[in-house]
Amino acid sequence: MGYTVLISAPYFLAVLERFRPLFTAYQIDLITPVVRERLEEEDLLAYAGQFDGALCGDDRFSARVLEACSPRLKVISKWGTGIDSIDRAAATRLGIQVCNTPNAFTLPVADTVMGYILAFARQLPWMDRALKSGGWEKLLARSLSECTLGVIGVGNIGKAVLRRARAFGMKLLGNDIVPIAPDFIAEFGVEMTTLRDLLERSDFVSLNCDLNPTSYHLINAETLGWMKPTAVLINTARGPVVDEPALIEALRSGRIAGAALDVFEVEPLPLDSPLRRMENVLLAAHNANASPAAWERVHWNTLRNLFAGLELPTDELATWQARLSPNP
Repeated sequence: MGYTVLISAPYFLAVLERFRPLFTAYQIDLITPVVRERLEEEDLLAYAGQFDGALCGDDRFSARVLEACSPRLKVISKWGTGIDSIDRAAATRLGIQVCNTPNAFTLPVADTVMGYILAFARQLPWMDRALKSGGWEKLLARSLSECTLGVIGVGNIGKAVLRRARAFGMKLLGNDIVPIAPDFIAEFGVEMTTLRDLLERSDFVSLNCDLNPTSYHLINAETLGWMKPTAVLINTARGPVVDEPALIEALRSGRIAGAALDVFEVEPLPLDSPLRRMENVLLAAHNANASPAAWERVHWNTLRNLFAGLELPTDELATWQARLSPNP
């Protein structure tokens, strides 16, 4: 008896045709809705009871959705790392496996953070704009060795950011709700400190924490008020870590100098968002994970998780991977 799988991860949907022979060989029927960024609760409810497994992105698998999909739904295989959009307590209660790929995009995300830091410190986008508009203005820039970086969330990505920043001679501050290995702290010269102290002293603040009850709107009107007026906030974590209206007001009023945002409270970012019109803000479409090599690893790990959750044999997947993977 074959299975039916809902595929809603945008990055996987983009290359789905390459994988169709694999699904056919395993007698898996596919449901492939049109997805711009993610499926919301009502979108998923339209398919409730129709699929045995899900290969998803940041879709809103709430308790209501999971209950409607049960008992048929056996496994949710998340394309990527973050599973904050899935009600894991409800999934556990209903016997639905939830799988992901830890450490999936550490390197490209850390590179993105450093790119934003360099862009602001060296004023690269603004010098480019000035010159192309006919000017010859020499803007004030800083060496990273003159700057302090504060990283909130010293997990895999936070550590990778700190390693890179140390090579540029930055002073490093860290903050986390869990203890960080003392050998990492000693080797890279990281000073672990309180959230307030980190925000008060940092020239750049990088958000690299998970989204959970302790980090929701962690950056808000009060905590933004602790930052230097010359500081820049960088968010490549999750949009709801930042209270977006409070950030917009802080940017408008000059409370902080700038922001670099890859994630937002509402995605895609609404066309009428004031952030789209701010000269001191750099924006991206939730794309800090961009890396074809990393994407390919996640494609196959997500498939392995899906097949294992459906209790399908996975021993031939390596052969399929060699056959279906693009040439290097």
